[in-house]
This record gives sequence, structure tokens and C-alpha cells, in this order.
Amino acid sequence: MNISEVATRQNITPATLRYYEQQGLIKPIKRNASGIRDYSNEDLKWIEFIKCMRSSGLSIGSLAQYMELFQKGDITLKERQKILELEYAKLLEKQAQINQAVTKLGNKIKNYQVKITQSE
Repeated sequence: MNISEVATRQNITPATLRYYEQQGLIKPIKRNASGIRDYSNEDLKWIEFIKCMRSSGLSIGSLAQYMELFQKGDITLKERQKILELEYAKLLEKQAQINQAVTKLGNKIKNYQVKITQSE
């Protein structure tokens, strides 16, 4: 699959895919005889993982570190687990903050509904 097809499929830009590769978030993509990037299914799985981690707030640096460790194999399992556990804890904190904001917003909306009903 070429870069345009992957970009469309993953809903990101070709520039983003090139950036991910430059930053070491994905391994260098194999190229066909014409020099065009040829993404594999394994590459697509990594891109999906990166998108998920980025949307959760994981930094480029942490992702690059994770990828570097992954490429070293199973001797880095504990280090990779620590990275993911740290990010998981951050996500849980963020989730709690979002849940609190949703509750406050819901209560504020209910207050307006009561006031509007009373004024009618």
C-alpha cells in the first residue's frame, strides 16, 4: 500500500506518516522498485497504535523510546511495560478530570433547565 492509500485509510496526512518515520515512531518503510513507500499490514498496525497513543496524549519522545525498545526485542519487556503503565496512569487521571467536568457541566445544564421552566 502506498503512502496516499495509507493516509486515506488512517485519516492522516502523508506528511504525518513521513514525520512518524523520521522520528523513529515506525521503522523505515520498505520501498518498491520505483522507490515508493510500500506499507505492510504490520506497518498499518503500528500506525494505528501510534494514533491511539498520540490521541491519548503520549508524547512523540515516549513513543520513539517505546519503538526503540520494541526493536530490541523481549529483553526490553519490563521497560516497555513501565512506559505503558505510566501512560495508563496519566490517562486514568485525565479520565477522572473529564468525568468531573462532564458532571459539573451536566449539573449546570440542569440548573438552566430548572430556571427556564420556572420563568415560563
